[in-house]
Amino acid sequence: MKRRTFIAGLGAAATWPHVARAQQPDRMRRVGVLLSGAEDDPLYRAPMVVLREALQKLGWTEGRNLRIDVRFGSNDSNRVRAYAEELVGLAPDVIVTTGAAQTRAVQQRTQTIPIVFVQVGDPVATGVVRSVARPEGNTTGITNLFSSVAGKWLELLKEAVPSVARVALIFDPQFSVAEIYAASIEAAATAAAIKTIRYPVHNTAEIERAIDALAAEPNGGLIAVPPPLASAYRELILRLAVQHRLPVVVGDNDAAESGLMSYGPHRAELFRSGASYVDRVLRGAKPGELPVQFPTKFELVINLQNREGHGAHHPRVLPSAR
Repeated sequence: MKRRTFIAGLGAAATWPHVARAQQPDRMRRVGVLLSGAEDDPLYRAPMVVLREALQKLGWTEGRNLRIDVRFGSNDSNRVRAYAEELVGLAPDVIVTTGAAQTRAVQQRTQTIPIVFVQVGDPVATGVVRSVARPEGNTTGITNLFSSVAGKWLELLKEAVPSVARVALIFDPQFSVAEIYAASIEAAATAAAIKTIRYPVHNTAEIERAIDALAAEPNGGLIAVPPPLASAYRELILRLAVQHRLPVVVGDNDAAESGLMSYGPHRAELFRSGASYVDRVLRGAKPGELPVQFPTKFELVINLQNREGHGAHHPRVLPSAR
């Protein structure tokens, strides 16, 4: 599918301090990984490939000096808590997490095992760390978004489809971080005289009702508010949006198939950067002294398949939202 038609790189790619490569340690190290999504969801399966490849390039080879234990939370809070307990019980050298809920679940069970998170939104606003520059404690990492980016999603939607007058915000209410992005979208909508309607969804029936209600009146649009919904829910949103000819914007470029366009950082690049922090921790660095890294490169991706019929125009390059 031809969908990557316009790429906007903002800022320079993140650079990492050089770490001297001493002789590779022979002792087996253990890394636990707690992901928010399901094992069969490509949004979470593919980044694990990147993480493993990046660690190998840094000298950590599974079966020789590294063991990786992966658990998939499947967007289930009970499962996340159980897996957090299980991973902490394995006493790994470091635990990698995705999502604020997963990170906090591990934090609640250990204050000593280093935690490297990937993509938790604004880590201070979500309570993951106290400070970006000096996180303190046992947690640091690479985050993906900051709240002001969400306002850009609405601006892009309006620019691509000028007729949009109402925008539905679909999100999973079990993740409190969604509130941060929703508030930013609503502020941008007020400035643009666009009505927003919140639709917290727990299942497919609620998604169907939300989109049917939005499509009952003309000039509607839809924003999928992070964290990303489960794969089956994303597919349902796309199918219904196409059926009702509704433009959709998502914040994850790896999920651009689920909408008209996306604007955000590459998940794979975040995991590659995360591997750099895992490497530094395994070599003795203290997480609390490693500053949280934000993405400096964003991509605007247009899905040509879903663009047809919406009258979308080619968006201009936008400045950094941060």
